[in-house]
Amino acid sequence: MLKPSYPIETARLSLRPFTMDDLEALYAFHSRPDVARFLYWDARTRDETRAALENKIGWAQLREGGDTLNIAAELRETGVLIGDLTLFWRSAEHRQGEIGFVFHPDHHGRGLATEASREILRLGFEDLGLHRIYGRCEARNTPSARLLERLGMRREAHLVENELFKGEWSDELVYAMLRREWNPPEESPGGR
Repeated sequence: MLKPSYPIETARLSLRPFTMDDLEALYAFHSRPDVARFLYWDARTRDETRAALENKIGWAQLREGGDTLNIAAELRETGVLIGDLTLFWRSAEHRQGEIGFVFHPDHHGRGLATEASREILRLGFEDLGLHRIYGRCEARNTPSARLLERLGMRREAHLVENELFKGEWSDELVYAMLRREWNPPEESPGGR
């Protein structure tokens, strides 16, 4: 079981559970076609974003294998929601997890997604005791692949046309890291 002690503070971010107050900020990036291009859902309407947010609110902890943890990333300086992070507990028996992330494009290129995702890896490895965490992305999603590499994950697979994705055959990249490969930053500047 994993019930994070919120908020989780990093140098520039506060990671916390989602609330209904996040609707407009979440809609601001979930509604963008450029954000949804390589995701399993299309750009969302306000009602679709509200429905997704209602689910996210209920996913603030992991109780058993198969559960999903959703965490909001906001800028500490302004309190503005900029990211949506996920840790899927894929298998309790095999101690496997999967990381996911979606960030507002206005905040790309500043290392914020890397900063937040490191905390998700920490939660998975140190707090939940996972053995392996992997991340998947559509092969054309170069920014996500680079982020997974910056996190220290190794590319384990390039699956060729492994699924029908938004009407076309799509390649998928799989990255992973083992607990023994996890190399946390020496000190989290801002505490936890």
